[in-house]
Amino acid sequence: MSSLAVASTGASGPAFVQGSSSSQVGSSCHLRRAANQLPAPSAEAGISQVTPLLGLGAGTAAILATSKRRGKNVQKSFVTACAFENELGVQAPVGFWDPAGLSADGSVENFKRRRQTEIKHGRIAMLATMGYITPEITGKFPGYLSPSAKLAFSDIPNGLAAISKVPSGGWAQILGYMAYCEISQDQSAGTPAADGDFGWKVLTAADPEEKTKKLAAEIANGRLAMMAIIGMFFQDGL
Repeated sequence: MSSLAVASTGASGPAFVQGSSSSQVGSSCHLRRAANQLPAPSAEAGISQVTPLLGLGAGTAAILATSKRRGKNVQKSFVTACAFENELGVQAPVGFWDPAGLSADGSVENFKRRRQTEIKHGRIAMLATMGYITPEITGKFPGYLSPSAKLAFSDIPNGLAAISKVPSGGWAQILGYMAYCEISQDQSAGTPAADGDFGWKVLTAADPEEKTKKLAAEIANGRLAMMAIIGMFFQDGL
């Protein structure tokens, strides 16, 4: 029985690696990388160690095969997390959070395209949120929105109700400006505009660390604004 205990301990010993108590994604990925560098026991080696132990060879092979399959799935998920762990937007307390699994393929190209879209939508949402709040607090512009139609700014209601009140000429100007913003600069992959840099640098910094902090804050505030504007739409009766 003592030889059986020694053999079992020797076969299973390398299979356990002490986990990390850190909640940071970077530390977790670092420890996983270190753990992945340990030599994994092969099926042949495991069977050769326990073959003299009556009837245990087949069981050990099945356990190793199951562990190998599970290891591949776990390794794939951690490889995906580690691939984007240092990107902007990966912030405490959740770290890298992708509940829909959009980055499960590990494609950097797809990740950058989605990040470009997220930044753009976040900026629009921040402007839209302020557009909802500001007229309620500061009031509206004096004068006429459309002099020919005798339509004053004060005649335009807040929220979704304004859609039907703005004249078609006003909507043409809004859509024309949106189109100009889209086509005025090259936004293909690898360009500054693809990263959200359109040359209009108001909230920036010469210090790289401070600049990174502000860019991360922009993404966080954009996410909050997207949730806020959707809440306002539904409150407005969407």
